[in-house]
Amino acid sequence: MDISILLAKQIAQLFLMIFMGFLIVKTGLLKDEDSKVLSKIVLYLIVPCVIVNAFQVDYTPQTVRGLLIAFAASLLTQVLLLVILSALGRLLHLNEVEVASIYYSNSGNLIVPIVTSVLGEEWVLYGCVFMSVQLVFLWTHCKKIISREASYDWKKILLNLNMLSIAFGVLLFLTGIRLPEIISGTFRSIGSMIGPASMIVTGMLFAGMDFRQIFANRRVYFITILRLLVVPLISLVLLKLSHLSGLSTDGPKLLLIVFLAIITPSASTVTQMCQVYGNDSRYASAINVVTTLCSIVTMPLMVMLFQMVI
Repeated sequence: MDISILLAKQIAQLFLMIFMGFLIVKTGLLKDEDSKVLSKIVLYLIVPCVIVNAFQVDYTPQTVRGLLIAFAASLLTQVLLLVILSALGRLLHLNEVEVASIYYSNSGNLIVPIVTSVLGEEWVLYGCVFMSVQLVFLWTHCKKIISREASYDWKKILLNLNMLSIAFGVLLFLTGIRLPEIISGTFRSIGSMIGPASMIVTGMLFAGMDFRQIFANRRVYFITILRLLVVPLISLVLLKLSHLSGLSTDGPKLLLIVFLAIITPSASTVTQMCQVYGNDSRYASAINVVTTLCSIVTMPLMVMLFQMVI
């Protein structure tokens, strides 16, 4: 099946999940502010399970080469995009929620199901490399600007459960240690909740918003253009100029996985962090919903462009 069709189906499923979160608030079962509890479960339980489980693969030279290429592509794009968007943020007077929503992609929710459907489960590991790199930035740069902290608290950053999960997963991969099936099976089951749980949070927040205020806000559409068109185009140029695709026969596939992670809608984690640290979670959720809706069109187009360029 064509990758563009698979992308559209995957995004449509996410919208149904958002609608379910919307319904449970509108029917009075829960309040929109109850989503804060679910946000903490996603950030501190589900995401760590996804990370650790992804690194439960065999250590082989081919796998290591693929990991290094995916890591180089992920780090290159993330660092250079941060520099470019920081300058752009000052030029366009973007606030911290807007900068985070433009820079951080929803790769955690989309990359695993998309890669599994398109390339197979064995390729998910390379998508998790991007997720791991982005998580480092999320718990340093993103946490700092969203919480409006004056400086980095490196002790809290390094001892954050997500950062510890990355270190633990890499250690297991390098040593070849496999977790007992009862534990790895549990991690897989919990990790599979990442998409539904994150989208339900978005839907619950969306239910408490003024629809006219959201869709009449031209600023949201401006941020959406930057997130779904400008960032992917810059990333495509960076990946092309890197020449990383020529380092392995699987190079184009590895870069496609990284590119898929970049072109997803704004990260729902930004909304969750805004809730946890007291920033504008409703605005972040509005950006997340609009970018998710528009990505049904933009993601397939960007993939087609990638296939022509790389």
